[in-house]
Amino acid sequence: MAPQTIELSIVIPAHNEENRLVPTLETYCGYFGKLYADTYEIIVVANACVDRTAGVARDVAARFREIRVIEEPRPVGKGGALLIGFDVARGAAIGFVDADGSTPPDAFHHLIRHLNGADIVIASRWHSKSTVEPRQPWKRRVASRVFNVLVRLLFGLQVSDTQCGAKVFKRQAYATVRSFLGLTRWAFDVDLLYQFRRHGFRILEIPTVWRDVAGSKLNLKRAAIEMSLAITRLRLLYSPFRFVVEIYDHTLGKIVKLERFL
Repeated sequence: MAPQTIELSIVIPAHNEENRLVPTLETYCGYFGKLYADTYEIIVVANACVDRTAGVARDVAARFREIRVIEEPRPVGKGGALLIGFDVARGAAIGFVDADGSTPPDAFHHLIRHLNGADIVIASRWHSKSTVEPRQPWKRRVASRVFNVLVRLLFGLQVSDTQCGAKVFKRQAYATVRSFLGLTRWAFDVDLLYQFRRHGFRILEIPTVWRDVAGSKLNLKRAAIEMSLAITRLRLLYSPFRFVVEIYDHTLGKIVKLERFL
């Protein structure tokens, strides 16, 4: 019997998410199991966890055969974890969501349904038709808007929300840009989108439903600084001034501690 064709791969990067991962996996398996039966997979990449993230993921995987769990002991960051998952994904469509379940499965499926008209579809929390619950604090909204203005200026990406953790793309498109990807922390999403645009792929941004889940460890002030430095470094890498990166890495880059994922 020929092996079953996988239509969809969903990669979930997880760093110390033992308390929020299980409901996400159960909800996604319940939803996509009805739509895709045996033609989808969920790949959990537990990255440098010091809690039971990998263990609880395996507990759920014992009940849902569509789940695969990968443990990565190195601190490769969210982007590194995603690259690990993307590289082993078997689906014709490959996507990713956050481990906390902030993007409901039906909202993620909404992205997939738009792949016929684009090569990569991304969710935007800032679209006028999006539903964000609860409304984000004004400081976070302002920080996000400023960051995305910088991204537009530096990279020419005409999207309003590069950092929303819900994206899906065609396998062929990923294969084209894979060798150009390497940054694994804050600038990963920007790098991914930039490479897709750079290689002529169509990016479609659509409204989404996003629900904040308690338990976030994000330090907004620190994240804002690190993200700004990260995209500055990335812009230098894609400019005639690449030599500046070495100087940057020995000064400001030490704050960000960006690593290359090889």
